[in-house]
Amino acid sequence: MTYKPELLATAASMEELERLIAAGADAFVIGEARYGMRLAGEFSLDRMAEAVKAAKSGGVRIYAAVNNLMDNDAVESLDAYVASLAEAGVDAIVFGDPAVLMSARAHAHGMALHWNAEMTSTNYVTANYWGRRGAARYVLARELNMEQVVETISNTELEVQVQVHGMTNIYHSKRSLVNSYMTHQSEPDRLARKDKERGLYVMEAERQDERYPIYEDANGTHIMSSDDICMVENLQELMEAGVHSLKVEGLMKSIEYNEIVIRAYRQAIDAYLADPNGYEFQEEWLESIQAVQDPNRELSYGFFFKEQVY
Repeated sequence: MTYKPELLATAASMEELERLIAAGADAFVIGEARYGMRLAGEFSLDRMAEAVKAAKSGGVRIYAAVNNLMDNDAVESLDAYVASLAEAGVDAIVFGDPAVLMSARAHAHGMALHWNAEMTSTNYVTANYWGRRGAARYVLARELNMEQVVETISNTELEVQVQVHGMTNIYHSKRSLVNSYMTHQSEPDRLARKDKERGLYVMEAERQDERYPIYEDANGTHIMSSDDICMVENLQELMEAGVHSLKVEGLMKSIEYNEIVIRAYRQAIDAYLADPNGYEFQEEWLESIQAVQDPNRELSYGFFFKEQVY
């Protein structure tokens, strides 16, 4: 029996969320920076409740990102925040820290939990460990290849989520590295803004054709990949394997770009579901993405077809 995989998106605003719902997104990961890491935009509790209301009428799900590195200050307010998420009606909490799981057990009884520990979520044994403690979904590290994805699905009863499009994080530090560097260069005021809208990037001396976006926020410094994953050509392999959730990462992309990407993946998913045996990839889906892709950012398969892991 063919199941319907979820097309998961991010959103930087209510406008983007509504437009991506219209484009075909089934679910969204949103949140606020105090509790969530590397978010496309900021959703306060009031806006979270507004997003839930807008999504529910179309059967769209809202997941709250509570996957930050939790310090003592964040933990002190975590219970009240998790309780408010439950009251707002979110469908699941994305977590990495056990403190979030314990808070959800006490203050959001019955809430679905999606375990996402970024680059450390690399084996099904650890996933099943969290499954026994209440997690319903396992968010795979971006460094796993197709063979490992298939092997994981065969060895866990948890839902499996993979990223199929967009940039990925390759380095994170709690320190303000850009600010420290500029201070060291005696130019602390040269870059007044270091947020993700500023357009900063770093390059390697030996590979100056590759630009790695970098930005700073309240959670530190983030360096992102120089290319974008694009699996629309090979989406059927992931659907045949039984991946439950296919995520399009919209971080640092325009609404217009994300709208086109979501629409292309929606068409591919629906075509596969309509006739799995007769499914054929349509070049126009990829071409629509290529037409709006930044020429400085290559579309790639990420690690899906590489032998190395990490």
